[in-house]
Amino acid sequence: MNTKILAIAATLMLAACGGSSSNSRAQPPHTGPASDRAIVQVLSNRPDLVSAGDVLIEVLLKDAQAAEDLTLRLNNVDVSSTLQATTSNPLRLLGLVEGLSLGENTISANIGNSITVINHPSGGPVFTGPHIQPWKCQDGADDEDCNQQVEYLWLYKSTNPTLSGLQPYDPENPAADVATTTTDTGETLPFIVRQENGYQARDQYSIFTLHKTGEDWTAIQPQSQWNRRLLVTHGGNCRGDHDTDSPPTDDYAGTIPGNPLIEQSYITALSMGWSVLSTAQLNLGHNCNLSYQAESLMMAKEHFIEQYGELRYTVGTGCSGGAITQNMIANAYPGLYQGLLTTCTYPDVMSTATQFADYHMLLRYFGITADNPVAPTSRDGTVYAIPQQNEIYGHVNGIVNATVADTALFGEAVDPASACGGVSAEERFDQDTNPGGVRCDVISFMENMVGERERVPAADPLSDRWSQIEKDLGYGFAGFPLGNEGVQYGLVPLQQGTISPAQFLALNTNIGGLDPSLNVTAGRMKADYPALPNAYRTGILNTVVNMDTVPIINMTGPDPGAAHDAVHGYWVRWRLEREFGHRDNFVHWGGLTALVGDLNYMNQSLVAMASWLDAIEADTSVTPLAQKIIVNKPASVQDQCSGVPGQMCPEELMTVFGTPRTQAGADKYGDQIQCQLKPFSRTDNYGLGNTLWQEADWLVLEQTFATGVCDWSKRPLAWQRTVTWLKYQDEKGDVITGGEQMTPANFPVGWASPAFSKTWEPSWQQP
Repeated sequence: MNTKILAIAATLMLAACGGSSSNSRAQPPHTGPASDRAIVQVLSNRPDLVSAGDVLIEVLLKDAQAAEDLTLRLNNVDVSSTLQATTSNPLRLLGLVEGLSLGENTISANIGNSITVINHPSGGPVFTGPHIQPWKCQDGADDEDCNQQVEYLWLYKSTNPTLSGLQPYDPENPAADVATTTTDTGETLPFIVRQENGYQARDQYSIFTLHKTGEDWTAIQPQSQWNRRLLVTHGGNCRGDHDTDSPPTDDYAGTIPGNPLIEQSYITALSMGWSVLSTAQLNLGHNCNLSYQAESLMMAKEHFIEQYGELRYTVGTGCSGGAITQNMIANAYPGLYQGLLTTCTYPDVMSTATQFADYHMLLRYFGITADNPVAPTSRDGTVYAIPQQNEIYGHVNGIVNATVADTALFGEAVDPASACGGVSAEERFDQDTNPGGVRCDVISFMENMVGERERVPAADPLSDRWSQIEKDLGYGFAGFPLGNEGVQYGLVPLQQGTISPAQFLALNTNIGGLDPSLNVTAGRMKADYPALPNAYRTGILNTVVNMDTVPIINMTGPDPGAAHDAVHGYWVRWRLEREFGHRDNFVHWGGLTALVGDLNYMNQSLVAMASWLDAIEADTSVTPLAQKIIVNKPASVQDQCSGVPGQMCPEELMTVFGTPRTQAGADKYGDQIQCQLKPFSRTDNYGLGNTLWQEADWLVLEQTFATGVCDWSKRPLAWQRTVTWLKYQDEKGDVITGGEQMTPANFPVGWASPAFSKTWEPSWQQP
């Protein structure tokens, strides 16, 4: 036995032979026969999803004598020297095992079990499928996967009130104005932060820790000021860049500028002893692919645990696209977060895209452009007053809201000819000069999830769905999950007498649809297959069916009319109520500050979420997690309106408006990306149209809706439950369109405290 194991054995011999209870939190792949005296399992990730050549493991010992006989091997090479005893439990050894080969590896204990660890490249992919190409790495990258040596920077909080945020710090020449901070465990120390910058998954990550200079920090022996909590920050917008970028940290990154008088919540978290993690791919304005976001977060958490230690829990925070990322990952890859702090909220990408696609078509029908912001005469010559147009949009500032959504968000995100990072103008798609070029739209960026457009889908066997460009190229573009077939735009305003039958008739006859290049077409847009069902399956349309196991604090302010509708946050709440009969894991904070409710909410919600998660953490019963979240919610964590606890702000105060689809009669949930159809009927409620229309009008409507009108009483067409933990590649590395669920595996052991996952004890500790 080597000297390190001898030292461990000596320590163990001094401990009581029974030892304290194990910190293990998940069933290992193989517990071994009853005679086994050691159990080996992975802490930092699922054994089949490990990356970058290293893995943090634990060895649980039956008794002190087992340490003398233990030999740990990696692929038959003795790695026992990596093991160290933990101070909290002398019968629990931890070790960072390095030097894993790509593919399968065996880690085994001679007196216990063996486990298979599958190691993936640090650049990925792990489960996302073939890399998106082309891809441009940062200057100085070591290889085509953008790997580069880790860099450490030092920062500090100044006592000078005019210096907001964190300032550069030189440990060799310490600043004289370093503030102090007291963590939530009561330790007071200089407010000095170490920032680690590195690359994995072909993009940059950053880790921030409140750090004592000159003192080591390992996963087995972290520095004492760390409270084992992790905050993950995100960024806004929605784009599909083909290059590396910097991780976002500010609360409203990519959406609204921060207030220098309000501390960013990641700095508040650091002051309390949290660590902070961000990756460039968690910035939706850089990477709008859910699977890549989840993989980036998973790989970064694994790296964090291997270098810094096991986590009690992980909390996400972010606005706009930062809320989208949290909501989608929590539903599609549950367990990556234990709590969500969302503001400027959208539930997902596709709900919003549907609303904005309707805006895009309506703006063009009404003839409104950036150069012509007020156009009372539509392209067919029908006149609509500004209030009438706003009613059709469903928003009191509908024209402004739609224009902002279209020009600042939808148009650039969905137009394949728009610019994107890493792709030159010469490489980029142009329908006339370069039809085979790189398509920079986000739908193409997530083709692994939605799939290529079927030319003749089974749902529409008489159609040829491909555009002439696709026919010329010989392949289909990424499918667009959205459709407006059967949508009766302006139906509610018609029923209320706000628009006339003639206006309703003209609008629905002439609004048309969109083609894959975002051109308006004469015919209605039919959702592509398999993209439509895959939108629900993969979670890019958030069904929320897996979100009852994560606490959420959502912050809302009055609708600013800038494409961040207050109703989007309510969509999450309403969907939870629909799926589970309650939304007891969802707390709604309203306030009078537009969009966000209150600029102090981000910091306040961080403290509130910590109290909620601490209470859950203390509940080690076998109660299901979804129920623990409800019964352990502190009385202080509840709905509030501008600081008044126990009530939500009235929807009128938050100016919760509708959308073009709710104005067409849709339900309130916002997930009808394509409705189910029912036959058109003259006996339906068409307001004055039922009495004023002539036979010729009815015939036009019947022709317009020859395939039917929306039946909003039914679930959306092709709706299905989101499948958790999908992988998008087979054993050969080829893409699996729409994903395939990975082999079920328990929660990675080091990701969270036992209360958040299935607990397990070795056979010798069970009664």
